[in-house]
Amino acid sequence: MTIFIKGHSYGYELQRVAQMFCFGEKVQIREGVPPQDFTEAYLYADWDGITAKVTYYCPNGTEKKLLSNTRETLIEENLELTFGVQIFEILSAVTGLCPPWGVLTGIRPVKLFLKRIQEGKDQPALKEVFLKNRLLETSRFQLALQTAQIELPLLERSTKDSFSLYVSIPFCPSRCTYCSFVSHSVEQAVKLIPAYIDKLIEELAEIGQLAQQLKLKLRTIYFGGGTPTVLSADQLGRLMEAITKYFDLSDLWEYTIEAGRPDTITKEKLETIRKMGAGRISVNPQTLSDSVLQTVGRKHTASQCMECYRLAKELGFSVNMDLIAGLPTDTLEGFLHSVNGLIAAGPENITIHTLTVKRAAKLSAREAREQLDMVRNMVDNAKTDLEKAGYFPYYLYRQTGTLSSLENVGYGKPGTECLYNIYMMDETHSVFAAGAGACTRLRHPQTGKIQRIYNYKYPYEYLERFGDIKERKKQITAFFGTVL
Repeated sequence: MTIFIKGHSYGYELQRVAQMFCFGEKVQIREGVPPQDFTEAYLYADWDGITAKVTYYCPNGTEKKLLSNTRETLIEENLELTFGVQIFEILSAVTGLCPPWGVLTGIRPVKLFLKRIQEGKDQPALKEVFLKNRLLETSRFQLALQTAQIELPLLERSTKDSFSLYVSIPFCPSRCTYCSFVSHSVEQAVKLIPAYIDKLIEELAEIGQLAQQLKLKLRTIYFGGGTPTVLSADQLGRLMEAITKYFDLSDLWEYTIEAGRPDTITKEKLETIRKMGAGRISVNPQTLSDSVLQTVGRKHTASQCMECYRLAKELGFSVNMDLIAGLPTDTLEGFLHSVNGLIAAGPENITIHTLTVKRAAKLSAREAREQLDMVRNMVDNAKTDLEKAGYFPYYLYRQTGTLSSLENVGYGKPGTECLYNIYMMDETHSVFAAGAGACTRLRHPQTGKIQRIYNYKYPYEYLERFGDIKERKKQITAFFGTVL
């Protein structure tokens, strides 16, 4: 599909709304009036300074479909929002689809709720903003509001001199078929790991020095990837020892290591992680169905995952466990069996992800589209079962390409919420990041301005251009200046 735009520059924003209805297809943006000889489906969003008009045209064999939506009064005096609603209404009528988050396309819907709650808006005002003007379904409105209310007191703990640390370990034992993250299998990249750790420690030393100069307080640490436990116990120990050496941990609230896949977890590694100060890990089965695990390329069984969980609990860890709704060959019954299996085990946190299909993954978007209704039932039923068991949503985010335009939600028992996830997703305070593919997010303590500093994406780039990465870190000092 193509969107023609005239009289405004909201092409990118309208493309994202339309893309929710065009799963597996690429929406193109062109400026100007549609040519008379244009024979493919298109939307035309025209603003003449008075009226916002969206026209939909679709030739279908010998038939032609033409719809239009015209508004002279802008929603909230916002042209971008008005066009978004018009396109949503037209494509919903054409396709029969009604994405549950309405015209919201960003990854942080809860942040929008928090902003308005902090502005003093009550629930009727929030309903007008989100249900009426942005077309959210009631279920998603309630989910976002509930999550925001749980987050608020935790967000208030963060002070202007707080920061978090993210450490990227972009290696996995093998690549899962659904994965679109930047990660390399150990089979392919094993030779890079020793040099990668050396440079990573050097970068951590640089960040630690900057944090000390700026008199910042480290609140949370998160090792992600990839699968950090693909490293040996000695390698993990070296990295964690470097953090102890270069950072002041006296104000630390939380220390998380993504253990992830059970085929990388050993007692020796967990003992090392615990000894070096981390108290929270993730053990992520993604499903408790062995046949589904095999389908997506996981080289372990569900029972192995649960054994790793039991070992982690014996060593005193707080544990998160992930499931993914919509994995190939999974069923509604099978997914809910996985959900209730984790509930019975009793980890502190259970995170429900929705399968995201991207070009980097080895899944057909057309095949995935057939699962949309089932996936919606999966996540909705999971929420019901989790809340009955005493788990409540404490953070939420969305990704481009998520099935049914759904969400990823972290559920936790009260008092066990992962602070790093909340602070990172809300952009509450700065997150200093080290490693390949890592992104440092700086938040100005007075203005709230956000600036991002990106590391090179792939491990070989990270190693080859490490000097550039160190040079970029100087932007941190320049950003903060003398405000602290």
